[in-house]
Amino acid sequence: MGNKYQIIDFEIWKRKEYCQIYRSAVQPQYCVSFELDVTNFKKHVKENNWPFTMAFIFAVTKCANEVEEFRYRFLDGEVVLYESIDTSFTYLDKETELFKVVNVPMQDTIEKFVQLATLTAENQKEHFTGPVENDVYQFSALPWMTFTHISHTDFGNREKAQPIFDWGKYHENEGRLMMPFAVQVHHAFVDGIHIGKLADKLQRYLDEV
Repeated sequence: MGNKYQIIDFEIWKRKEYCQIYRSAVQPQYCVSFELDVTNFKKHVKENNWPFTMAFIFAVTKCANEVEEFRYRFLDGEVVLYESIDTSFTYLDKETELFKVVNVPMQDTIEKFVQLATLTAENQKEHFTGPVENDVYQFSALPWMTFTHISHTDFGNREKAQPIFDWGKYHENEGRLMMPFAVQVHHAFVDGIHIGKLADKLQRYLDEV
């Protein structure tokens, strides 16, 4: 969406070796699924009369932007680091049961984002407005079911590095609302420790918002 970025000096970059290895992998993206406690967050969302989807997209984007590794991308053969990342999410037409892909720039507050995302999604007529931008996180909800694993369509592009986030139907467990959440990333940029950092940041945000 036009966010600023810096080109990485590949020869002195600490992940050079890792990037070279995973850049040539047949399937360089991998996915991790885990549960989030959304008890407090859902209560906060309901009190503000926000759509859960829009509020949760903001929460994930805010936290992912705070982990540098989630902002790396390939661009014209180079490795770049974006200053910030925006959002691209699926939005279902309940009448046709077809989804559209909606692109919304990140905002500095959850209130602003929820308002803009809701308005954009409701007013967009096209199912697809073009190829997925490089500087976005992709989101898709599966509110009809819970899950323990998820996979994604593979178009064969080994340099597709936009993280993909999915979440499912929350369920009650010992008085808490638990929700399945999945993170797909490119291994050239993101290791398990970085997904762990995101998981910690996101759970803290959901608890304290």
